[in-house]
Amino acid sequence: METLVAYLDSIFPLSEGCRETLTMHLRHKEVPKKELLLRAGHICQNIYFIERGLLRCYYYKNEAEISSWFMLEGDVVVSVESFFYQKVSYESIQALEDSSLYYISYKELQDIYRRFPEFNYVARVMTEKYYCLSEQRLYSIRMMRASERYEYMIQHHPMLLSRVPAKYVASYLGITPEMFSKIKSEKNQLPK
Repeated sequence: METLVAYLDSIFPLSEGCRETLTMHLRHKEVPKKELLLRAGHICQNIYFIERGLLRCYYYKNEAEISSWFMLEGDVVVSVESFFYQKVSYESIQALEDSSLYYISYKELQDIYRRFPEFNYVARVMTEKYYCLSEQRLYSIRMMRASERYEYMIQHHPMLLSRVPAKYVASYLGITPEMFSKIKSEKNQLPK
């Protein structure tokens, strides 16, 4: 928990009261590999911080699982629309590795926003970070060929390629596992 509070404090200095309130409300959870934190059709009640592990968000399209993002140590995990609007989620969140998480409920987070204005600054900075990541993903889907999306992943998120099963990476890139294997093979044969 100290790592999370120190990270938040590094974004903007937190008052002692804010630090104490966060420490009081943050809860710890060990999540085994394959466990769902959120199932589609339910409301996302908590926002999670990954201390250790790897999670993915996915949804179904024409009965196929589509991975929409992956989050690692130091990242925040939430079904965005479901959590912030407190509405039913169309996506699920699953642990891809045994994971250690800290979390806080929607209601508790809203209370911290009201009581500690400095925490609104922290939340804004974090929201900007994840909004930019979302925009980068949308840009790559709209503007890049599959091989370019794979190259972008190699350059910007290489650790995902070693930790995420290929079938999930393929769905994230918007291609079949066979196409992913072909692109990966072609890239590995290029002179370095």
